[in-house]
Amino acid sequence: MSNGNLQELVSAVNRFKKELEKPFVGREEEALVITFALVTSEHAILVGEPGTAKSAIARRAADLLRARFFKYLLTKYTEPDELLGPLDIAALKEGRYVRITRGKLPDAEIAFLDEIFNAGSAILNALLTLINERIIYDGYVEIPVPLWTLISASNTVPEEQEYQALYDRFLLRHFVKPVSEDKWPMLLEASWKIEREGYRAPQPVLSIEDLKTINSLILSVDVSRVKQQLVKLYAVLEDQGVHLTDRRKGKALKVIAAHAFLNNRLVASEEDLFALKYVAAGTREEAEKVQVILLEELGTRERLLSELREVEENIREAKAFIARVREFDPRLIEYLRGFERAREKIRRIAESATDEYVKKRALDLLVEVGNMVEDIKKRLLM
Repeated sequence: MSNGNLQELVSAVNRFKKELEKPFVGREEEALVITFALVTSEHAILVGEPGTAKSAIARRAADLLRARFFKYLLTKYTEPDELLGPLDIAALKEGRYVRITRGKLPDAEIAFLDEIFNAGSAILNALLTLINERIIYDGYVEIPVPLWTLISASNTVPEEQEYQALYDRFLLRHFVKPVSEDKWPMLLEASWKIEREGYRAPQPVLSIEDLKTINSLILSVDVSRVKQQLVKLYAVLEDQGVHLTDRRKGKALKVIAAHAFLNNRLVASEEDLFALKYVAAGTREEAEKVQVILLEELGTRERLLSELREVEENIREAKAFIARVREFDPRLIEYLRGFERAREKIRRIAESATDEYVKKRALDLLVEVGNMVEDIKKRLLM
């Protein structure tokens, strides 16, 4: 693979991610997680309340690949025929056990199963082999399937032991949050546009064949430099009560390699270990704990950028609050003190950063924080 072709594929994957998130507000991480799943041919689960665009973003991903897509909402009453297709009666009369699978799960390249932990035991057993081996065992018949990635969704994380094996098969996990208040105006605008135009992608960006090529490149990424640090991270996570099964410990390397690839590198580095955020956590509480651990254990660029992003988020929230305030509110003083502390912190980052991108982000943010401080002071004098 020439360097030019590599950069072309990296650009295509990043363009895919941008197109995937385009109609939705505040769904950048969901798009990233699904992109990771697709380029690694692994499976992803989105956990969160209804109405947070989980099924819509999965459908758009299939559109952007022009892939055969299957979508279904599971209940405790769902029968295998609903997923696998009905039996062919004519073949059965001839003594042959054949299912009509066209348009059903065995025919799909990308699948979305909503409320997957509502499934009964018969479907759970079928899904385990489907995810693991890309084979469905139907009676005495083995059905090889072309499934590339299964995307699933659930309102909650299962506590029952019977679901743990299935949950562990989803290498990528993301805990979806509602759109934050500062983005509600953008949400209304985007929702109205979706009502008028829809969210379906008009043009594909990649194909399943492209994903196969990309997947082989990701498996050629040199991860040797991060293995020792990864082992250390596993020990820290375990010590903090975040347990990864042996399967997840090994497969996490694929997501780390994918993170490097998306950043136009075929050698993994420390910053790629932040991709563990989407692999290690089993619950929403663990996700927050993993984020803190990664920021503490991994230094330099990503940690500093994360701190700057946190300040940016606080600025957006403050702007939304200030826009609503018509009289004195004690929270203005809290914001003022917080931004004055943040200004000193950002100044230290700008002075110490050796990465030019980090330095520029810090200097730009320093100006924005200064403007916020002056704006709040004016409000307090009103």
